[in-house]
Amino acid sequence: MDKKPGPARIDDDSSRSGLQRRPSLRRVMAAGVFDLLHLGHVHYLTEAKKFGDELVVVVATDVMVAKRKHQPIVPQEQRLALVAALKPVDAAILGSPHDQYATVAAVQPDVIALGYDDYHAADDLRAELAERGFGHVEVARCPKFDVHDLNGTRKIVRRILEMYDREGMEGAP
Repeated sequence: MDKKPGPARIDDDSSRSGLQRRPSLRRVMAAGVFDLLHLGHVHYLTEAKKFGDELVVVVATDVMVAKRKHQPIVPQEQRLALVAALKPVDAAILGSPHDQYATVAAVQPDVIALGYDDYHAADDLRAELAERGFGHVEVARCPKFDVHDLNGTRKIVRRILEMYDREGMEGAP
């Protein structure tokens, strides 16, 4: 049985990703923050893997997350280790802290799998990929996951805050 490679890091030099490309495999790239890992993340990665043979997951750096969303709760190295340990994931890497397309160049995917709620518009992403020389890369959106009420990071945070508002800090860890 093949052992998963350890988490890798992408800097802005795509030749230094540590990912080996096996041409016979259809490589899928999925990306996200993966802060407070939950079933929605597992569903996304399981569905993304269905688009190919090999799933490489890009975990956003703390710098990139703070620029685009919020300060992450879980540090990037811990998020990376958690994602790398998931069954559908063949390789997990930290993305470029400056340019998401440097990460695309390093991963060399055949398919980019977007989460159902990813902010990228698929057509805009295809156009930008083509403009940057990655026109061969397919873009696919994964289906929504509504089976559980705690399928999103914001939902988990909201539930925790509600519990503390209702019960106070007594019994808190």
